[in-house]
Parts: sequence; C-alpha cells; structure tokens
Amino acid sequence: MTAALRRLSALAHQLAGGSPSDTTEHVHRHHIHQLSPTHWLPRAAAIEPDAIAVYHTTANGAILKYTYAETARRAAGIGYYLKKHGYKRVGILMTNTPGFLETFYGIGGAGGVNVGINYRLKPEDISYIFGHADVEMIVVDAEFEHLLDGFRKEHPNVYILVDTDTDRNDGPYNAAMQEGWNHDAELGGQGWDGLETEVQDEEALIALSYTSGTTAKPKGVEYTHRSAYLAAMANVVESGLNTHISTADRCHYLWTLPMFHATGWTFPWAVTAVRGTHYMLRKIDYPEIWRLLKTEAISHYNAAPTVNTLLCADPNAEKLPGELTSSRKLCQIANVGCAMTEPVRVTVAASPPTAYLFETMEKLNLKPVHVYGLTETYGPITKGYWMPEWDDLETKDKYAKQARQGHGHITSLPARVIKTKEDDAGNRDQYNEEIEDVAKDGKEIGEIVFIGNICAKGYYKDPVATRKLFAGGVQHTGDLAVWHPDGAIQILDRAKDIIISGGENISSLSVESMLVTHPDILEAACVALKDEKWGETPKAYVTVREGKKLEGKDVIAWAKNKSGISRFMVPSQVEVLAELPKTSTGKLRKNVLREWAKGNTDFN
Repeated sequence: MTAALRRLSALAHQLAGGSPSDTTEHVHRHHIHQLSPTHWLPRAAAIEPDAIAVYHTTANGAILKYTYAETARRAAGIGYYLKKHGYKRVGILMTNTPGFLETFYGIGGAGGVNVGINYRLKPEDISYIFGHADVEMIVVDAEFEHLLDGFRKEHPNVYILVDTDTDRNDGPYNAAMQEGWNHDAELGGQGWDGLETEVQDEEALIALSYTSGTTAKPKGVEYTHRSAYLAAMANVVESGLNTHISTADRCHYLWTLPMFHATGWTFPWAVTAVRGTHYMLRKIDYPEIWRLLKTEAISHYNAAPTVNTLLCADPNAEKLPGELTSSRKLCQIANVGCAMTEPVRVTVAASPPTAYLFETMEKLNLKPVHVYGLTETYGPITKGYWMPEWDDLETKDKYAKQARQGHGHITSLPARVIKTKEDDAGNRDQYNEEIEDVAKDGKEIGEIVFIGNICAKGYYKDPVATRKLFAGGVQHTGDLAVWHPDGAIQILDRAKDIIISGGENISSLSVESMLVTHPDILEAACVALKDEKWGETPKAYVTVREGKKLEGKDVIAWAKNKSGISRFMVPSQVEVLAELPKTSTGKLRKNVLREWAKGNTDFN
C-alpha cells in the first residue's frame, strides 16, 4: 500500500466513525510510520534533484553522471516494469554499476525482495542460490550472463534481463525501463507516488543476503524493511556520512565494497539518505582508486583490511590532503573559505585489522572507522570508538586500542561476550543454550552475541539453522573475544581458528598482527598445523612487499629474536606465497589455508 492510499484509508476510517485510539492493524496510526529505506531515493530527488547521485565509468569506458532526479526516475521505471509483470522475488547478478543501484530501489518500489549475489561464485553455486531463493526474474550484467547458462536450463520460466552497462542507453535493461515508464503513464503518471515507499508491514522481507557457504551450503539471511532502515541509519551516524564538510556538505562515497555483499552493508540506502554521490567501480583497480581519491574529493569508502593493505602498498599511494584543525573550525565559524579538507573516512571490516595497518593508513590521511559485523547483522553492528585520552598513549598502544571491535552501534543493543563450553579436546561449543556473560577483564574468552534491531530475522527456509543461530535467545556469531573493563569487545578468533598448542590457546590474529610488523611482509595468515608433541602449532602464510625477498626460515628467526612475541606463539613453519586466497570481499579464506596445511594442496 502506498502512502497516499494509507492516508485515504485513514480518512475513510475517520469518516466511518473510527476511534482515534483504535490500534488495530487496519487503522493508520498517525504517530508512527512503517519503516522502509526505499523512500530515501525519492526523498533525495525531491530535496536536491540536481545533486549528482552517480559517477560511473561504464563497461565501454565512458563516464556517466546521473542526478538524483534522473536516478529516481530510472529506478521508478524498473519498479513499474516489475509491477507490470508481477515479479516479486528478483535476483541481481551484477558488479557495482548504476543498474545495480537502480534495480535495488526498483525492487523495493515494486514491493519485492532483492537477492543480490556474488558473481565470483561457481555457476553451480549461483544456480543453487537463485533456485533456493525462489527468484522469478534475474537482472544480470552482460559480463556475467554466461554464469546463468546452467540456471536457464533448470529454470526456463525465470526471466533474465541483461544490462549492458554502456552510455548508449540501449539493450534489454533500458528497454525494460522504458516499458516501466510507459506502464506508469498508462496508470496516470504517478511516479514514485504509485510505488511502495511505505510498506504495510515493516517486518516484511526486503532482501535475502546469502552467506559465503565455505563449509556448507549458503544460507539465505532474511533482511526486513525495519532492520535495514535502522542498520542504514546507524551507518550514517557511525561512519559519519552526514558530517563531512569538505564537499559542500555531501559525502562522496567510493564503492570498493561489492554491493552484493550483505546489501552493500546497507550503504546503498545510507549514502542515498544523505544525498551523497555514489562513485561506482566495476572492479577493484588500485591505480583508479588513487586517481579518484586525488581528483574527486572522495570522502568515504568501505573495505576489508586486505584491500586497505594492498591500497596502501600501491605505487600510486601518497599522503592525501586533509586535517580538521582548530583553524579549519575557525573558518567555519567565520563563514569564510578554507582550502583544507578532512581525511578520507574508511569504514574497515570483514576481518579483524591490525594496529600496524591503522597506523599505515593514517599516515596517508585515510582515517579508519573500525566496525565489526556479519551477514546476519546487516554488516556492521559494532564500532571501535576513538577516545581522546588515547592521544597520549604510545603509538603501538594507541592503535591497538583502535583495532578493537568496540561497542554496539547506536541503533543496536550493547554487544555481549558469553561463556562457552569446551569438550575434552578443548573445542568450544559456541551455541550454548545457557547464557552467562564472561568477566569484563579483557582476559576471559567467550563468544560474541547480539540482541536487537539489526539482527537477522532468520535463515530462509531453514528453521533448524535459525534455531541454532538464536540458541538461548541471543544471536550467535561464532567469534571468540574478550570483554574489556570499558565495555569494548576484542576478537581473538573464530572458534575454529584458535590454535591449541600444548594446552595454550593461541590466537591466529595475534600471530598475524605480529608478522605484518616485519618490514618486508605485506600480508600474513596463520592456521593450525598438527603436531605430535604439542597437538597443534601455528603455521603462517605470508606475502612480501614489491621488490623484497624472504624465506620462511628468515621470518621464523625474526619472530623468535626480534618480534617480542611469546616463544610458544612463534610459527613452526612459514610459507611465502605470491598471493593469499581471499573471498570477493577481501576476507582471507582460512578454510583453504587449513586444507593446505594438511597437505591438500589441490584444495581451492
């Protein structure tokens, strides 16, 4: 039901003598509205129609710029096309393009559910996910159309719409948009007033976001309108999307994070809510990222630690201008021009970062905003808040505190760390029905859990996994952490990544944080290696900086004699690789490294 129809319904109820205090589901309640982030696009277009919404280099190399008025109209065209044909469950197989953003909002406007998935998956996995999600139609970038060959054979009735992503405004996708505009005209030309910007039930699904499925079949995480709205609002605040002042009070957001990953951590909604400019990237291209950082006044981007590590190591890297100082503040107060700009705010998540990485980023004026979350929490749900008193700490201590996962987001309840059970082999059962918090001493290890607005509704068509996820009335993460006296949480590892050596628990993250301080090491990952004497010992995989050479024995000797790490945590083996295995979002694929450590070198 549209907002206009809701108002007419409420008026009819009043004329019929309905009581203002009646709160049945059939009555519009004037003190609230049903939350949905879809309305932020037509809202942005109404407020600043000429503001640039999209900057994009197309597949044919042309630069496109769309205003918010144009983007809203294009998304409405897709929305009316979907309404005309009755498509409610729509798959998206695209890279970061205007078409993805338009489809994202068009599906919401049509009252549908979007299912955006990773185009880097194997075709059989793509077929499984779209089949499991019950999609009725798929919008696909022309580059990835071949990945649906198998799906077409299995599901011949699912319509596939191809976007060529060029500046020519031709192809099936643009034809569908035109068909949508024509359908709107036939209905009276209502535009967004005829689409779903206020849903009937904010607890209805807005998206299905699938987990990576590295150890089992991918699960469809259920996202609701209400929680997507609140998660996006939290990201506006926690990432500072609405406080950047160097670009005419509008953020310039660079899409390094895939939009398919947990609905882009809800940033397609969050950036639009503040009328920011979406800078699209078809692929991660470090020289191009540096060009945009230097020439387009990029104010924000989101990326995993590995992406930031490689970006900082790129030959094009150089310190960006930007520092908010008292003189800048005086300029603001006096309302006079000021040449200085703020640092680029970088929301860092996906895997725990190191203090060394944050120090390196800040030297380039890339200001880390450290967050933590899961697909099951709409992306970020905690933030490592910077405390002024840390300025006086030693450098390594300052950045170590910044690398903690911190506190729950503003629209969530506080993060908690609960006790876990251990079996005779020392393995932890993180799905404990008995909920008891660990001590806030920064020492006792437990599992991070959440309760609140931005937790998933459940897993689609999987009640068993849903019950396990919410065992004991909290949402489990499987991540092991300590809880500090100031209330901040700090991840040690996922349960399966803790290395138990001679009865000692070794955090692989701690070993990795030590290794990347070696001047020649670029990246490091650590997994358990079976050992007859100790049960397990750490094995490390590293990559080296450009122009440098290292052997594993050199790293071990350095770790023993110069790193300052406890001797029992020193890796027994170090293997130098050209590249570490990673997911499409830059997370280390430790499941692959664990298999390699077992000798299964063909596993990938």
